Amino acid sequence: MYLIFNRKSLVASGVALLLAVAVLLVGSGVYDHYALPAAAEANWGLSFPKEGGTPVGNASAEHLKQWNAYYIGDSSQKQIYLTFDAGYENGQTERILDVLKKHQAPAAFFLVGNYISSAPELVRRMVREGHTVGNHTFHHPDMSKISDEVTFAKELTSLEELFEETTGEKMKKYYRPPQGKYSENNLKMAQELGYTTVFWSLAYVDWYTDQQPSEEEALGKLLPRIHNGAILLLHSTSETNAKILDTLLTKLEQQGYRFADISTLTEDIPA
Repeated sequence: MYLIFNRKSLVASGVALLLAVAVLLVGSGVYDHYALPAAAEANWGLSFPKEGGTPVGNASAEHLKQWNAYYIGDSSQKQIYLTFDAGYENGQTERILDVLKKHQAPAAFFLVGNYISSAPELVRRMVREGHTVGNHTFHHPDMSKISDEVTFAKELTSLEELFEETTGEKMKKYYRPPQGKYSENNLKMAQELGYTTVFWSLAYVDWYTDQQPSEEEALGKLLPRIHNGAILLLHSTSETNAKILDTLLTKLEQQGYRFADISTLTEDIPA
């Protein structure tokens, strides 16, 4: 009996094997959405080899550091960086700010142009209460597709100008690529503009406002994967996040975690 292989059958077999492995990994909970390792550098992704352990990014912390980019803080310290992404306001942010104030927890809000122009009072409250407003670009495009320095810079500087007009203060230079899509050239351009790029080491599917997870599901996703130095990404449009935040922060405090200001991120990481 002879087995005959051609290039097409080998490719098909390889694809089938990869899909099978992916199904097994997803089923086992090793990976989830917003935590899938990327096939290329243009998509930020994570894997979680061990619950409560340091997640592995599809680019190492050391590799990212050369462009002043980070996805995790000091993994030897029980501290967490709270970050929220927001493209628009839907009534949840005020509740989130109330909880942050109760816990005296600083957070970084990565905002786009639409948010700042449509909810200026909330932006001013963020600043007044000691939170950082970071740059999530003006229009929220796929920045990995922008290779022109002028176009790239315009997305960031336009938001800086709007923020200053709204608050009377200069924007702190922290940048989060929309959807985590980036290129090494993007990271270099952001660095040349004086920015620290902030990815994340923990997130979950919270942004579908018409398909919100239950409070139990959300806490079940987040608490087992909390780790030292975590940069936690939540969306402030999530009703579930607004509901669980007090419980989440309380449980983390009970575990001995403290909430660190994003401005200390680079200081906290050992050289």
